[in-house]
Amino acid sequence: MYTDHNLGNPSSDKKSPLRSLAGSKIVSGLANIAWNTFQVVNTRLPEGETIQPKWAPGKLLKSYERTAPPLGFPRKTDSLCPRCVKEVRDSIISGETELSSLINDNPGELKADILEENGKVIMRKTCPKHGTIEDVMSVDPDFTRRIEGLFFGRDFKCSDDEDVHHHGASNIKYGRGAVLTVDLTNRCNMMCNPCFMDANQVGYVHEPEFEDVKAILDRAVSFKPRRQSIILFSGGEPTLAPHFLESVAYAKKIGFYRILAATNGIRFAQDKEFTRQAYEAGLHGAYLQFDGVGNDVNEHRGISNLFDVKLQAIENMAEVGMKTTLVVTIVNTINNHRIGKIVEFAVKNIDKIQTIAFQPVSFTGRDEDISDEERTQHRYTLAGMAHELREQLNGGIEPMRDWFPLSSFSAFTSVMDMLQGADAPWGWSACNCHPNCGIFTLLVVNRNTGEYCPLYKFFNYEQFIKDVAIITDTARSRNVIAAQLGMAILRNYDPSKAPEGFPISDLIQLFKPAATTSNSDKNDRMKNRRDENPWRILCIEGMWFQDLFVYDFRRTEMCVIPYGTQEGEISFCAYNTGVGWRQIIENMRMTATTADWYKNVGRHEVWANGKPVPLKTTKHSLRLPVIDARALPTKNVGSGCGGGVHHAGHHTQTHQEEPEMIAGD
Repeated sequence: MYTDHNLGNPSSDKKSPLRSLAGSKIVSGLANIAWNTFQVVNTRLPEGETIQPKWAPGKLLKSYERTAPPLGFPRKTDSLCPRCVKEVRDSIISGETELSSLINDNPGELKADILEENGKVIMRKTCPKHGTIEDVMSVDPDFTRRIEGLFFGRDFKCSDDEDVHHHGASNIKYGRGAVLTVDLTNRCNMMCNPCFMDANQVGYVHEPEFEDVKAILDRAVSFKPRRQSIILFSGGEPTLAPHFLESVAYAKKIGFYRILAATNGIRFAQDKEFTRQAYEAGLHGAYLQFDGVGNDVNEHRGISNLFDVKLQAIENMAEVGMKTTLVVTIVNTINNHRIGKIVEFAVKNIDKIQTIAFQPVSFTGRDEDISDEERTQHRYTLAGMAHELREQLNGGIEPMRDWFPLSSFSAFTSVMDMLQGADAPWGWSACNCHPNCGIFTLLVVNRNTGEYCPLYKFFNYEQFIKDVAIITDTARSRNVIAAQLGMAILRNYDPSKAPEGFPISDLIQLFKPAATTSNSDKNDRMKNRRDENPWRILCIEGMWFQDLFVYDFRRTEMCVIPYGTQEGEISFCAYNTGVGWRQIIENMRMTATTADWYKNVGRHEVWANGKPVPLKTTKHSLRLPVIDARALPTKNVGSGCGGGVHHAGHHTQTHQEEPEMIAGD
């Protein structure tokens, strides 16, 4: 796109000066001069008008037109009493209280203080009935202060229609959304702890009919902003739903370009034919539940060979062309000691894995009634994750340099919205969530050598965000916007800090979109890279979903991961936590009681209590990091594996030399 128009295709010429360190320095320096010279004139001219695309409710927003929630600390917000909420929810489900009271009366709500105290950021709130509740939001106030300070601004106000957004204080008020989650069933073939939906234990089956799923997806494109969200089919275990493949195909049919499944991977590991059918229906990949490298760190899920299952699922999906996002729930004292190994695992398998989504535990669902003592012990924060990754990766990722709010990616989205023009039928996916919700960093990975380096070590992303604000605010012609974007990318690159063999031409390729419009299925950044270019991008995200102890309505109203339900779209946290919309809607729309389901349909197999999942093979081509016994926690987690780690069906002793590959028989 802009690189085609303004920079050509430099990586195709191995003799190009852009592939040398000296040439890269020259180009970056010239781009900086050109940028500064151009802006002397550009910023003095009257600003142009932004376009109003067909998909948008109004003109594209300039940086100073974007609003922001109250940030910094101390500050006040609106929250919930954990005990009052459960009383209200039970009363509505039992029929003693009308659902309208939940929408109109805001039951269980109270004021909360967010403040810095004893080197931490905490939330403190007092319920007149149940007393004071306090919990930790961050273990590093400076880290959180920086992340909040980099917030790019809210997106458009959300649609106010009655069919989609009608949930009182739980309404999403801002943003177009990045991921639309649709539960296909609440049945699951595991008995995990933690589980935010308490699958298999609620006494009923909630499994929307295929026509219900179609209606949910149709509503998702019925209002403005008409956004190109990822569709994430979830559950329970979504592959148990009888219409899983049909639902995937329908999402693709109506125009969604990224369709994923949030899965434990069992069916993908066991059934290659099903995996192929899912891919052909339109499934691009999976959000794969993944607790760590090794069966020992996964045993708390109740399956003795769960890591072997994960490896086979990744292998089978890669064979048909699907990519995997590793979704890791981090529980303090359980698996936080090995999150660095998960990064190493992803780096070693960069052609199969494109993202790691770390999720500090949310005490909801099966953990909603956790004791104060256990909650304090197991609480984990995004700041803690950033610091532990630095320690476990030997300082490779710096907390105060390499992490940014997920919402900052919207800076790039805002330019892409301008470049695709007013006639575009969809807006680009935009992640304008609250800065307390999520953070991310990017690693450039050499697929041949395994070398990796944080992108923001040698690319000044903070300045790039500021440059993008100038581009969007001045609002020139598409060609001028594209030229400015090219200059902004090149001038913020420092080749002296880049990994060896990473010239400026490869930076251009990493930023280059695989498609020029948002309504395309070619936007996977891992596609269309030339084989001779060894560099790939690994995205590492931290998503902290709320529970009742740290609930903040300012976060809920900016949710970018709504649930698409039979009762409209609801914030992820309001659905799974909050006042308990999940329990309320599932009871309203239940398919059958569990007893009736078992009688009329039958039981599905559940893997629990250490029962292994049978696999046709444990052969795989994935590369595994060595687990150093010295990195294991002093407290035994699960049954453990002694001095080694079980991998792919046989025992591998911990040692210092990395094996070329570990594969089972």
